[in-house]
Amino acid sequence: MTFYDRRPMEGTRGTQAVDWEQRIDTRRLRRERKERALERLRETDLGAALLLSDPNVRYVTGLAMTGGSGADHYTLVTEDGDVVHWDTADHATTQRANCPWLEDVRYACPGLGNVPRASGSASAREFLRSTMAETVHEAMAEYGVDDEPLGLDVDSPALVAALEGRGIDVDVSSAREAMAEARAIKTDDEIECLRTVAAICEAGFQRIVEETKPGRRETEVWGEAVSELWRHGAFVGGGYLTSGPNTWPKHQANATDRVIRPGDLVYADFYNVGYLGYRSCYYRTFSVGEPTAEQREAYRTARNRLYDVLERIEPGATTDEIARAFPDMAGERADYYGADEHWQLTTNHWAHGLGLQLYEVPLIWRGLSLEHPIEIEEGMAMAVETQEPAGRQGVRLEEMVVVREDGVEILSQWPVEEITVLECQ
Repeated sequence: MTFYDRRPMEGTRGTQAVDWEQRIDTRRLRRERKERALERLRETDLGAALLLSDPNVRYVTGLAMTGGSGADHYTLVTEDGDVVHWDTADHATTQRANCPWLEDVRYACPGLGNVPRASGSASAREFLRSTMAETVHEAMAEYGVDDEPLGLDVDSPALVAALEGRGIDVDVSSAREAMAEARAIKTDDEIECLRTVAAICEAGFQRIVEETKPGRRETEVWGEAVSELWRHGAFVGGGYLTSGPNTWPKHQANATDRVIRPGDLVYADFYNVGYLGYRSCYYRTFSVGEPTAEQREAYRTARNRLYDVLERIEPGATTDEIARAFPDMAGERADYYGADEHWQLTTNHWAHGLGLQLYEVPLIWRGLSLEHPIEIEEGMAMAVETQEPAGRQGVRLEEMVVVREDGVEILSQWPVEEITVLECQ
């Protein structure tokens, strides 16, 4: 298999802005993302799109959308490239002061999400939806697109009805698909963001190596790892560490107060760790003391399966071809779960796109891809994950990759050939 050979200094020059070398160019990042979104929008019959999904809003505006109640911020983008952004009072005020690339920032009326739900009144909810639709219609008229179809990236029947009540022709599929297609192919700056967040996760793995000892609780070790991630400037929106029997099957509570013991397998998943909004998904497994022969064999099986999948990922390959490298029902231990179909085994063995969201295009999974394949394109970024039981414990491994013309680039660099052994001292 051919792997992408990085150019000198690719793979994180640092996480801060400096004047003495070219790093991530945030102006170019914003410009190229908006250009990609407009390119896809112009391929549709839409005159404009109303974006309510946080990752889509960030993709077009560059604003730090880290999750919220939904529709207390939203963005209109027209086919001519005009952008109107609505946000809560304080946010809109600071955006006007700090985001000069946004020329039209207005105060939002949250017609969807937690605010109207919390009102406790049907008439209040109707007022909020109606006001939101009215102000969107006013902006469309100002920019000359009120007579053209409006795309929504979130299907909300109540909002659709409110917009249609003002004579707007609403399309609830084209904008969502256009944004998914735009975001699927990463720019150079987006790829460097993903390299950087992978490097930050490796700082977290190193802290786990230093802090994992018999007698420490999962939550204690995980807390130290999270502290390291924040220290490097990451946004930590998820992740966990589990040990011993909590590693198979994966514990529903994620990190618990279980005390780590000699002979335990320990794994950590740094998922939804963000750098400039770009999300990680990165598993590694450790052994507290020398692993048993059964544990080593499970690790070897998981690692080989992972790289069998990676060997199939290239431009032009289809997701059904790649998915066949993942285990069949016997390899999935379907009898253990009492499962009859691959779709019942979500997240065990699959690959999923990465970007401003944890799950993006493409999704490669036996439960879906065999019957509904799509083609892999250069510039797609994804996480590929596998697992394997070892007695009453389990191994999980995951690599972050980007598809290159001359081979897959592996963004994650924590050693994977052999299990990382932690000394009992």
